[in-house]
Amino acid sequence: MNKTMIKTEAEINFMRESGKLLAQVFKMLDSFIYEGITTMEIDTQVETYIVDVLKSRPASKGQYGYQYCLNSSVNDVVCHGVPSTYKLKSKDIVNIDITLEKNGFISDSSKMYVLSTASPEAKQLVKTTYEAMWQGIKTVKPKARLGDIGHAIQKHAESAGYSIVREYCGHGIGREMHEDPQVLHYGQPNSGLTLEEGMIFTIEPMINQGRHKIKTKKDGWTVITKDKKLSAQWEHTILVTRTGYEVLTLREEEVSI
Repeated sequence: MNKTMIKTEAEINFMRESGKLLAQVFKMLDSFIYEGITTMEIDTQVETYIVDVLKSRPASKGQYGYQYCLNSSVNDVVCHGVPSTYKLKSKDIVNIDITLEKNGFISDSSKMYVLSTASPEAKQLVKTTYEAMWQGIKTVKPKARLGDIGHAIQKHAESAGYSIVREYCGHGIGREMHEDPQVLHYGQPNSGLTLEEGMIFTIEPMINQGRHKIKTKKDGWTVITKDKKLSAQWEHTILVTRTGYEVLTLREEEVSI
């Protein structure tokens, strides 16, 4: 066990603060994302809100040379969609993935936005992906194992006829955006690292309507499905508590889950 994976109580409290602030960003976005807005306008709005209102830092900006503060992944984009002049259409689904750093600690979360005339098939993919994330979250407790998380997500998604993206996974998070451990979204129960109280990591399944195969576009960032079918993703930052889990990036509408 890498003991740096275990956060102190002081570190956990800092993570709680950054997580709550990030939840506020999504609350702001709920009334800001609509047909006709560009993904670049969303990025600008989020950066202004994080910096000027929340007095925090958009942790993705400058990370690995990335120029923006969020990823905006529309329709067949699996992840790492780059903000652009693309205007959202009424049939689109879009994942907005944001990181926020406050007092040296980073939180990470993403949410799917479904526009007004998205197809029933698109809505079902988004719903199932959200359910799969929660199936994974609900396995989290001390002495559970990472494979339990992946298995729960994979079972839920594949039973609905979808596929799990293999190339990207959840990750430990804290002072750095990407820490140990890696959290796969597929796997076997009772396998992998044993969870301990004080671990903090993301669970962020990417689930495809068609096959799980993906490819990266020439911009070096944007990842799309090879078969051009839709993809969806949700993400939360999770703390392993003494008795189970705490979702550090929980949004207001999720409190009763």
